[in-house]
Amino acid sequence: MKYLLTVLFLLIVSVGFSQDGQTVAAKSVPKKQPKAAFNQYRIITLQKDTTYVDTSLTIKKEYEYNYLRKDIFGLLPFANEGQTYTVLDFGLKNFNSFPEIGFSGKQFNYLGVNDIKYYSVATPVTELYFKTVMEQGQSLDAFITVNTSERFNMSVAFKGLRSLGKYINQLSSTGNFRFTSSYNTLNKRYYLNFHFTGQDFLNGENGGITTIENFESADGAYSNRARLEVYLKDAKSFMKGKRIFFDHNFRINAKKADNNLYITHQFNYENKFFEYNQQTVLSTVGDLDDVKRFGTSYVTSNINDHTRYNRLYNKVGAIYENSLLGKFQFFAENFRYNYYYDKILILNSGTIPSSLNDEINTVGGQYDYRKNKWNGTFTYSNSISNQPMSNFDAKLNYKLNDKNEFVFQYQMISKIPDHIYNLYQSSYVDYNWYNDFKNEKINNIEATAKTQWLDASLQVSSINDHLYFSNDATDPQQQIISPKQYDKTINYLSVKVSREFKWWKLALDNTVLYQQVDQQDDVLNVPKIVTRNSLYFTNYYFKKALYLQTGFTFNYFTKYYINDYNPVTTEAFVQNQTKVGDFPMLDFFINARIRQTRIFLKAEHFNSKITGNNFYTAPNYPYRDFMIRFGLVWNFFQ
Repeated sequence: MKYLLTVLFLLIVSVGFSQDGQTVAAKSVPKKQPKAAFNQYRIITLQKDTTYVDTSLTIKKEYEYNYLRKDIFGLLPFANEGQTYTVLDFGLKNFNSFPEIGFSGKQFNYLGVNDIKYYSVATPVTELYFKTVMEQGQSLDAFITVNTSERFNMSVAFKGLRSLGKYINQLSSTGNFRFTSSYNTLNKRYYLNFHFTGQDFLNGENGGITTIENFESADGAYSNRARLEVYLKDAKSFMKGKRIFFDHNFRINAKKADNNLYITHQFNYENKFFEYNQQTVLSTVGDLDDVKRFGTSYVTSNINDHTRYNRLYNKVGAIYENSLLGKFQFFAENFRYNYYYDKILILNSGTIPSSLNDEINTVGGQYDYRKNKWNGTFTYSNSISNQPMSNFDAKLNYKLNDKNEFVFQYQMISKIPDHIYNLYQSSYVDYNWYNDFKNEKINNIEATAKTQWLDASLQVSSINDHLYFSNDATDPQQQIISPKQYDKTINYLSVKVSREFKWWKLALDNTVLYQQVDQQDDVLNVPKIVTRNSLYFTNYYFKKALYLQTGFTFNYFTKYYINDYNPVTTEAFVQNQTKVGDFPMLDFFINARIRQTRIFLKAEHFNSKITGNNFYTAPNYPYRDFMIRFGLVWNFFQ
């Protein structure tokens, strides 16, 4: 340990010298400039929730050091960085009454409107994220924000990834560009938030390994994963999207008083494009070289399926604010979409149109109350156009003190189906459908307690007319999926508890999730238990110049009928033949911080050679092998 600490210190001491350079230069200035306070580096969400730039090293930062840059408890990543995820925690699903494009496997790293943050900083701030990947590539995320004045902020960021992966045809190449700006007038009557995003995601789609017995065997020849045969050697999926968004409001009265009137407007224009390519249609499985993995196709080679989508959203509202009663908002929404292909298909089963397009208008109201220890938001909206939809969302927060807080939320929603359920066209014969599904109806209750003793949450959901994909193929070598609507009620219950125990310089951080589903058929499948436990040691070294964090993380979920993955649509689908789970995933990590730099080193899934090759993220899709990865997060304050 002593020599390891010395090496870590030598690796990062240059960072300290480079940052000290500004301090030395400052000594030559006759009048030393005062340092900005931490609360002058603000991160602001669209809902006006505010946090601050944080350069500390905690166990939470260890959990967030990944491709998605957030805690992924409840998500199981596929073998290569930048691929899709298997959802273990159904409670992570967010419900939106408006329809989306679909292709859910591409949406995990797609930054939506609520994922974009806005900033206000006293001095320019830069953050650099770097992490090694599986093979031939790297993961980078660079960000800079600056206030040209107290009233105007800009930020530019780009996250890029390239990783070849360990298996055949598993390349990931992605990019997320973000630009934001915030502005308010000198008299603070007008506020504006604006952002632009350009995002693209390219993935090799190998369809999984063909012979799991080779993977599970102890044969050393297959420790080189590129020797395992896969269903698809030249297929790939690609999604890109661009969005322009702004949210602004204007106060009618000249000076802010006990009674205020605001006019608000939100604008969102977004387009997305999805493409699936497969040059070779037939797959080889063992001695068979004519396996039609996705059934019969209209072409013998060079499948090239395109799906296009654009949407235009406007929300106009008026707010009356009273210092005693709170805020009363009335709004109208206009949502237009166009989901389309370049042809109309006339089949024996019927006609498949070339597009779905419509205009949805809603009216609604929102009440915000903030007084003393209470904070509540109550929203209701309802469609006044042909497509029926509604959303009622009530959230109440009670903050007893700085260490104890309670949140209660109820949502009743009638959701229009995502477009991929109602329309899809492909060169594969059985991947062409046109449906008119009913709205999904969801009633959801959540209660969360964040206390000085533990964090706990309870979720109870009742789902009617649930939409899902399932496999219609009778041949085990084939995947022929289609959308279905379940005509019975699904009841879902989850309880999640988190608690960290500390003693001396040791800590044990625990998160346990329990889930239960009440349904007549196996449509919504989840593991009963998902757990993550971290035992770690922390201490300062080199006169507190170096802060060290090292320990083990144990991840586990019980065996269940895990959803499979379909490359043609990048959608998960229900299967009831193969159970996956009941395998431990152990990581060993050593993290260090010096000033605003955090260094991460991890041995991922180091027990894989010991506990056997029975680990999967979906049938035929193995989980990640043991590997050592490292990187850093480096903040600059100028």
